[in-house]
Amino acid sequence: MTRLFFKRFATALGRALGAAALAMMVVAVFSHGASAQNTRKFEGEIYRPGVWIDPDGCEHWAMDDGAEGYMDNHLKRDGTPVCHKVNTCAVVNTDQLFATDRASINAANRKRLEDFFRKAGAVAYGINGHTDSRASDEYNMRLSLRRARAVARIAQAVGVRVASVRGYGERKPRATNATAAGRQQNRRVEIMCYR
Repeated sequence: MTRLFFKRFATALGRALGAAALAMMVVAVFSHGASAQNTRKFEGEIYRPGVWIDPDGCEHWAMDDGAEGYMDNHLKRDGTPVCHKVNTCAVVNTDQLFATDRASINAANRKRLEDFFRKAGAVAYGINGHTDSRASDEYNMRLSLRRARAVARIAQAVGVRVASVRGYGERKPRATNATAAGRQQNRRVEIMCYR
């Protein structure tokens, strides 16, 4: 009985394997013919991988084929973004530009800023306003942004590109706010040059 069982098993297995092998050959022949007919050659598509650096100096991986693009943050192993230091090309003390609690610039300082923007030679500029800590955070945020916008309007009037305008209020101090000298250093407009 065991012998008969093995003989039937071997016959069934042979038929199954034979059928499977035949089916695979048929699929291979027909799929090769179909794929040969449907194969198209695309010419003219050029994928340009690269790295784009945003106005904050952070890198982004970019891929562009001319019609669509893909971009993703370039991250370190710990998950933090890869960022470069941006060149601060001017720090102007706002005590020289603005009256207390004001965001208007007088004619002499307007001329000085116009000359700076004409001679700096950067591709674009980022303008960041800062204050000391003597008023509320909300007030300082608004004041620093108004002052940064005033400087940005002068830059745009000269014809240069302004990439970003931000007001940081008292959130990024250069010195301590506990002394008059420290507060004076913190009241500033920083002009970032993107080269």
